[in-house]
Amino acid sequence: MTEPYKSKNWFTSPWNYVSEVSRDYHFSKAIQLHDITLRDGEQQAGLVLRADDKVAIAEKLAEAGVDRIEAGMPAVSRDDEKAIREIARRKLGPKVFAFARCLVEDVKRAEDCGVDGVVIEIPSSEHIIRHAYGWEPEKAIDLSVKATQAAKEAGLFTVFFTIDASRADLAWLLKLIGYVAKEGHMDALSLVDTMGACSPGAIRYFVRKVQEQFPGTQLEAHFHNDYGLATANTLEALALGVKVAHVSVCGIGERAGGAALEDVVLALKTLYGVETSVKTEKLFDLCQEVLERTGHRVPDNKSICGKGLFHVESGIPATWLRRCQGELVTEVFPMRWELMGQPEPSIVLGKGSGEESVKQWLTDLGAQATPQQLTKITLMVKDLSLAKKGLITREEFAALTRWALES
Repeated sequence: MTEPYKSKNWFTSPWNYVSEVSRDYHFSKAIQLHDITLRDGEQQAGLVLRADDKVAIAEKLAEAGVDRIEAGMPAVSRDDEKAIREIARRKLGPKVFAFARCLVEDVKRAEDCGVDGVVIEIPSSEHIIRHAYGWEPEKAIDLSVKATQAAKEAGLFTVFFTIDASRADLAWLLKLIGYVAKEGHMDALSLVDTMGACSPGAIRYFVRKVQEQFPGTQLEAHFHNDYGLATANTLEALALGVKVAHVSVCGIGERAGGAALEDVVLALKTLYGVETSVKTEKLFDLCQEVLERTGHRVPDNKSICGKGLFHVESGIPATWLRRCQGELVTEVFPMRWELMGQPEPSIVLGKGSGEESVKQWLTDLGAQATPQQLTKITLMVKDLSLAKKGLITREEFAALTRWALES
């Protein structure tokens, strides 16, 4: 019988599902993924997406099944506005959002692009309002009310986005949100950890305080990754009933980026038993599209999307892989490669390889070696890998094998 922690496609810890862990979960029955790759993702220093790039990525996001696409910020450039208009015009399936400053004219630009909704930002900590914007706090309240009212009048689904909320005085933050709720308009409220400065415990506190003050309000999680906690914090918020996760492909975004779409989706599915609309088998292809068009690089062992994620070099794990085929392969990997659309596992050769791996490569080459020759070739593989500080190619292996067998 299949257990939630173990299926043919994954094998995680059974502790994820014991009642002491899961009894306080309150996941929404319809979690939504709001992808911010085309806006916040592009804000990563040095990344540039042209209109055709944005449209192509939007098509891949739609194929993967995300619920919402934040297509960009019309005020940034004419090219951004062009991309937003085209993505909205194509009606790819996901709802299309624009991002706007808390200005009526920005809201009108979003409306003109034909989007379904708008994310309206405002600085929400008094210190950043005064020091970074040079405003009096009352100006933030006034702009928020006017811009969100304009969004309502335009018929746009309105997400009120509170910049630097996690470093704000809580009483002031709740006061600001309260003004918008009563005098302005919001269909949803984005809880924003702009500086990625919250621990998971602080996120729980943040979510619960806002839920207490604004019961029934749709909450959305937008958390940055400066301390490497964006995905973990997003999962914490979702477990408390936050309905929408703001995510980007490969976690790209301002400074250290944010919660990675692929990590959040597969963690929900395999660690929590929570399904989303995303087709997980499309994730690897989506990630490669984004990486190619942005020129961004991720480590080969990056979770879900790394090209070397299913490469096995070390001798002992390579032996595990040879012994654990079929459904037993989840003894070696927590998830099967097909789940995210990765290529199947392969044994690679390098400094950490053992004789079993070399023997496999010899078989692939159609060559045979005595025990002494096998040992000699294995030592040569290690020496070459050490000299080049990398893995051995098939051509290099064939050359050193010929030399070893002929000498």
